[in-house]
Amino acid sequence: MKHLKNRVAILLAVILILTASAVGFAEAADSTAIDKAAFDTLVASGPVADDGTVAASTWATKVKEAGKLRVGTTAQSFLFSLLDEEDGKYRGFDAGLYQLLANYILGDPNAWEFTQVTSSTREDVLISDQVDAVFATYSILPSRQEVISFAGPYFTSKQAILVAAGNEEIKGLEDLAGKIVATQQGSSGPAILAEYAPEAIVQEELDDETARQDVEIGRADAYVTDYTLILGSMVRNPGKYAVAGIFGEDDNYGIGLPKDSDGVAFVNDFLRKIEADGLWTQLWQISLGDRTGGTETAPEPPVIPD
Repeated sequence: MKHLKNRVAILLAVILILTASAVGFAEAADSTAIDKAAFDTLVASGPVADDGTVAASTWATKVKEAGKLRVGTTAQSFLFSLLDEEDGKYRGFDAGLYQLLANYILGDPNAWEFTQVTSSTREDVLISDQVDAVFATYSILPSRQEVISFAGPYFTSKQAILVAAGNEEIKGLEDLAGKIVATQQGSSGPAILAEYAPEAIVQEELDDETARQDVEIGRADAYVTDYTLILGSMVRNPGKYAVAGIFGEDDNYGIGLPKDSDGVAFVNDFLRKIEADGLWTQLWQISLGDRTGGTETAPEPPVIPD
């Protein structure tokens, strides 16, 4: 009987430990989850353009007549545009912007249509008129501006090196020489690696998830991409990855639009308005600040050129 009591006591102790661990994990996961109510309230509270403002733009008039804003974006970007499987809604910094823009033109933050894009297809969907705008952590690059136009910038990032947790071999750019480094095909990654780590062995992947999996399973030694994407991976997968360096010049994100579209001026005016109204800062806090530090102060929005 004594042995039975001891076994029961041990079993109860194990259950308590596992329960405490599960609760701790749930609390950690919840701390990275977006505040859905705050996000939904914010996008519904955005400004609505008057008829004259919309009519003055051919691009905005086309959107209004169609009754929806066709958006090229992603469903997998944890901090910027992530599909919530529970309610079917998209939330994050980019998602907030395109929902605010839909509300600005159409008076309804849900009046938009989703088209999945990758780093390699963002220009294609604009050129072929499949979408009206692309919101996808889209770096403003001269090569892209040859075929499309950008509104913004609306966000600034840098580049970073993602490695598996515990990796002691890579601590900076100089350690990438001779290493297999994943990056996204069609992104700025290959050119950045050619400039900053020319001796790295570049492995181009179709998307962020595959590049991260390369690092996770040892198919690549590191992954180089925008720091904001790496930050999302770190927040979502605590203890799995580490940042081995942040580098490079400011990487400005823009909203992709058809080449020479008058939508550039219209969207830039929209961005200036939500910045002046404080909505940009609130969106940053809900989408990034509260989920990556909590006490961080929102940065100043990047300057939008005239």
